[in-house]
Amino acid sequence: MTGVSAILLAAGRSRRMGAFKPLLPFGKQTVIESAIANLRAAGVSEIVVVVGWRGDELEKKLAAPDVFFAINSNPDSPMATSISTGMYFVGEASAAVLITPADYPAIPAGTIKSIIEAWQSGALLVQPEYDGSGGHPVLVARKYFKELLQLDAESGLRGFFAGHRNDTLRLVVDSPFIARDLDTWEDYVSLHQDVFGESPPPG
Repeated sequence: MTGVSAILLAAGRSRRMGAFKPLLPFGKQTVIESAIANLRAAGVSEIVVVVGWRGDELEKKLAAPDVFFAINSNPDSPMATSISTGMYFVGEASAAVLITPADYPAIPAGTIKSIIEAWQSGALLVQPEYDGSGGHPVLVARKYFKELLQLDAESGLRGFFAGHRNDTLRLVVDSPFIARDLDTWEDYVSLHQDVFGESPPPG
């Protein structure tokens, strides 16, 4: 147990994709199952999945002792709303939280571990970076949990980190997948090919 929880954001409708991203096939799992497996492999203690659109399906698919569900009743709300909603379900024993959208299924466990280790070495806020670009998951120490409960809807995490620039470690990592999300079908096909060497099932 690391004392680190994770919030996985999966409340949206996936409108740009044209298909429900969390349940798309990704190798032998779904996109969201892969994201959860990577967090578990990195030693994350508990995972809070923020659901909204098709939330019942996700709860049935992902039911497990270490997975908790927070409901965002407005799937079209800003990401900041989902983050604040998820924070209410983070356990009292958690000393830090990782935050990531559910459509980053290829982040290696080793990369997530390096983010946690940076916090264990004293960093209060950690943003991974690859080739100059930031990505996910980000890590926030307990000191800032109350602020996450009241995130500004417009500026969200970006505004939060901008306001704490001096406390933020930009951690250079060796995986491009921290910045590879799935906004479009083309993104999905490209990532699946890069990770597995083949296209996903047609659909």
